Amino acid sequence: MSNPNNAVTGILKKIYGEKSAYWNKMRALSGLNVFHSSADGVKAYQGFLKMAGISPTAIVAASDLKKVPAVNKDNYLRAYPLDELCRAGSLRRRSVVFTSTSGSTGAPFYFPRENAVDLRSSVYHEIFLRNALIDADRSTLVIVCFGMGVWIGGIITYQAFKMISDRGYRLAILTPGVNKNEIFAALKNIAPRYDQVVICGYPPFLKDIVDEAAAEGVDWKKFNVKMVFAAEAFSEQFREYVAARVGIKNLYRDTMNVYGSADLGTMAAETPVSILARRIALGNAALYNGLFKEASRLPTLAQFHPAFVNFDEENGRIFCTGDNVLPLVRYEIGDNGGVIGFDEVERLFAAQGLSLKAEVEKAGLTDTLTELPFVYVYERSDLSVKLYGAIVYPEHVKAGLQDRSFVARITGKFAMAVRFDANQDEYLEINIELAPNESGSELLAAEMSASILRSLTEKSAEYKNNASVFAGRVRPRIVFWPHGDPTHFKGGAKQKWVVK
Repeated sequence: MSNPNNAVTGILKKIYGEKSAYWNKMRALSGLNVFHSSADGVKAYQGFLKMAGISPTAIVAASDLKKVPAVNKDNYLRAYPLDELCRAGSLRRRSVVFTSTSGSTGAPFYFPRENAVDLRSSVYHEIFLRNALIDADRSTLVIVCFGMGVWIGGIITYQAFKMISDRGYRLAILTPGVNKNEIFAALKNIAPRYDQVVICGYPPFLKDIVDEAAAEGVDWKKFNVKMVFAAEAFSEQFREYVAARVGIKNLYRDTMNVYGSADLGTMAAETPVSILARRIALGNAALYNGLFKEASRLPTLAQFHPAFVNFDEENGRIFCTGDNVLPLVRYEIGDNGGVIGFDEVERLFAAQGLSLKAEVEKAGLTDTLTELPFVYVYERSDLSVKLYGAIVYPEHVKAGLQDRSFVARITGKFAMAVRFDANQDEYLEINIELAPNESGSELLAAEMSASILRSLTEKSAEYKNNASVFAGRVRPRIVFWPHGDPTHFKGGAKQKWVVK
């Protein structure tokens, strides 16, 4: 049996050493490999291709994959028995871990995965430790604050860091999940014993921990903190806020947002280079418009290893291809965004008189540079509401709530809905969670409503038009809720930004 440590060493050497052309070629080959192995060894996929009239022998080049219909939960995962969706006999012959989708868009689906998926996740997390200058020979405490039930976040993060520890890093791991009392107890009683502390969790939940720590007797100045996020996008203002509160000195190196799913595990992750590129683009409209197809929305920008999970894009929709107990080929995961090679990003920078590598060097990040391809991902299209025909996305509301005068008074969590008044006129309701010991007021509600309205009209031409046509009807109505109120803000769970 091959030594997994040697395998990871080889993977990391290629990640930091190979150029964009190598990864572009791998993107072309990896999708074909998973397609043919699935066509040969997965009964459900054989049936799916037969119904679609696709002969596997006709798929010989990466461009041919465009002819293959995409799979999704409805036409594939729920259309075939689980045993037939997996490689023959794999559910009973292999070491399998099940995790579940959240069920936010339908009934939960249980995905099986094998150790290879956890190993790939550990590679992304080890890249983070390396880039964050975590000394493998100094003591590090990892606190996993993702849910630890049937959902993937907590378990795969624990497994990733456990594998890294087995490869020689001096890591101690604690898994309090979303239990705030246990997290604060760990920060007070265990964390001071370690040279470095890595905290992992959902962005809104970690903001709660950051904001409430002082009242719980936690002094962030005592720790050398790094933070790993996952499950949703956030703004650069959010990153700056959290970094300032916990004393993070280098937000490029010491923070990472993971793009993952129960379907395929850790699929991509932010790197110092992707964070830098995103921040530069936010200050350069032409570059931003070149990189991202929807100029009014802010995506997560991450890098990915094509042999782990590969991405392609059609009409703004993301498709994933990845091998697992249950392999998926051109899987429509429900996310919007795009895919772009490192060399293409360099060309877009050059078109604006900039050099990406020079900017990386200027920021002191050359040692973190890899030429892995990029994927950018917006908030899910199904997590939005429509008001008078204009689509309202959560990130546009988030932007309106990030005014410095608000951040100390609210948690940043909200739940939006379209309601109807007594005259059956629709309006946008924003339910906002107050910070602990804070109370709302009519003045604060008016200020927040005005700020959200500005954000919506700046970022959406349709909303701006409606604001002139329908006058006051599109002004958001603010409803404040006490901290932790279970109506919209169940402790520790993923925040539901939209009430359907």
